[in-house]
Amino acid sequence: MTPIRPARRAVLVVAALLAALASAVPSPAQAAPAAPSTPTAAPVLTGARLAASWSGPLSTRGRYVVDANGDRFKLKAGNWAGAQGTWEGSGSTTDPSHNQAGQVSYNIPLGLDRAPLGQILTGFHGLGLNAVRLPFANALIHDSGTVPDSAVAANPQLRGKTPLQVYDAVVAALTADGFAVILNNHTTSYRFCCGLDGNERWNSGQSTQQWEDDWVFMANRYKSDKRVVGADLRNEVRRDTWDNPNWGLGDAHDEYAAFEEAGNRILQADPDLLVIMEGINWYGIPAAGFSHGRPMLTPVATLSNTLTRSDKLVYAAHFYAYTGPANTGAGSGPGSTSDPRYEDFTPEQLAQVVNQEALFVTQDGQHFTAPVWVSEFGAAGRGSTDAKEQAWFDRFTDVLAANDTDFAVWPLVGWQHDGVPNDSWALLSYDTAGRQLGLNDPGDWRAADWNKLVNAPSYTGQVAPVARWNMLDLDHGDQNVSARMLGLPDWSPGNRKGDCPDGQRLAGLGRGSSRGLCTDTGQPALGTGDWVSVTDQRYVTGGDWASGYDKLQCPDNTFAVGYGVHNNAMSALLCAPAATALPTTGRTVWFDHGDNRPANGGSVASDWAPGSYKGQCTDGEYVAGVADTWRWLQYGAPDALLCRPLG
Repeated sequence: MTPIRPARRAVLVVAALLAALASAVPSPAQAAPAAPSTPTAAPVLTGARLAASWSGPLSTRGRYVVDANGDRFKLKAGNWAGAQGTWEGSGSTTDPSHNQAGQVSYNIPLGLDRAPLGQILTGFHGLGLNAVRLPFANALIHDSGTVPDSAVAANPQLRGKTPLQVYDAVVAALTADGFAVILNNHTTSYRFCCGLDGNERWNSGQSTQQWEDDWVFMANRYKSDKRVVGADLRNEVRRDTWDNPNWGLGDAHDEYAAFEEAGNRILQADPDLLVIMEGINWYGIPAAGFSHGRPMLTPVATLSNTLTRSDKLVYAAHFYAYTGPANTGAGSGPGSTSDPRYEDFTPEQLAQVVNQEALFVTQDGQHFTAPVWVSEFGAAGRGSTDAKEQAWFDRFTDVLAANDTDFAVWPLVGWQHDGVPNDSWALLSYDTAGRQLGLNDPGDWRAADWNKLVNAPSYTGQVAPVARWNMLDLDHGDQNVSARMLGLPDWSPGNRKGDCPDGQRLAGLGRGSSRGLCTDTGQPALGTGDWVSVTDQRYVTGGDWASGYDKLQCPDNTFAVGYGVHNNAMSALLCAPAATALPTTGRTVWFDHGDNRPANGGSVASDWAPGSYKGQCTDGEYVAGVADTWRWLQYGAPDALLCRPLG
């Protein structure tokens, strides 16, 4: 059987979708800090040495993931597939010919029938990994059946267990051996894979509520294990027969809103987890005359996510040679277009498109700044003669190495017979006797590129804390991301409202867009006392700083941390007390006729309120008030900020 390429993604959707509807390179996003000029081979770490090399939980500082000590933790990871299911949707679920690459996973991580857990993990160490992305299906959480003994033949201690209990054992073994584990919600059902398989969105085959509840269950289940470091919310969100996913429209297909809501619920259950969000993997109809493409993280440039813990967000993207920015990967027939594939680009073009679709997010000091994890990439290895794919793999690993990018290869584990892998994409393959055929054994052309990537110079050691900027978006409803305020009654009933993550303050507003900008740069220490919701002019002091305009002003020695709007009219300002006295002199920043943002302030190189005039205080100021008017058909939109110095 010729295996389906495991990159999988929108290739098989094409024919069914069309039939149904018919019936010059910029510099890297951020160069790695100074590193040795020549790469040195990283030693293979045993479980004990890997465990001693880092401490959980993980968090973020700017573009970097860091461990509990503030040291950079570069995700050098792989995908251990199987628990998402391998059945291809027809025929018997246990017939190898109806499972991906002829491999029946029985809905648990692959290989447990062939090699003991410890042996498989030794293979992971040999690849230089420090982390594992562990896919699962929502079906696994609710599956009360036990796996057949044959599925765990090499691990008899797992006999009689449910798929979830086997998953538990794998997680425990990985973390005990020092690996960071990232849970990945890959599919709804056990069907694999692609296109119109019932797993297109987080709410395909289930409600958004059920999906979120399942994530809260998983977060609580592994909460005590601080080497379970992340929740990768959903794999490759894509179009189904009739509907595209979107980023910010506020409907049932809005990935931006669903991911943010789920991420905040996960953080309420376990504040230590990284929340990992992929962008949109595919939208549109891949045919001439129809809009189509693979946006990935491009929407983040103007609509980024804000979580209750701003140091927990990681974005992710996937790249495979035979797909492209507007190419599904279909080789011929319906859905095959002339759009370039990633393998068609020159090295310079590839670096440019990877930056445009993903790595731009790692720029310093923007509302979207976060680490980017390329959580899937790969190529057919041993036995492959695809010269274009091989050239792409070399170029793509160069891009990852040059940008010091976190990565996870697809997949880690597969089967083999007499030295021939069932799935040539797997880095480690096992026969029924447990014999391993590995990437670094003779005959796999990928070894040089893989070792180049794993051993590439990287930033290591302490990562200094960085200032953060996060946007608030009230386009369709509330955005309350203050953990403190979430535990209190509604502070502006009947209005759309947003408040900054705890430890941040309001820095700017968009005019008529209901967008806001938060920051923690130079943040004053928080004082005791209640936070005040201001709805009138009773606290206006220090003179009339916006003559003839309505003003919402915080009480002296407090600073704005949130705002409320009715339609787009200002309705409330949320103010938090400072621990020490704040200056009460200030300046008026007007933005009723144009942008008024500081030349060198945070997030000024990115647009956090597209199409709107914006006002923003400098990084050394705080918002003390907002002025608006209903005159001249202005409808109460904010026109000016009162910016006062922090010291």
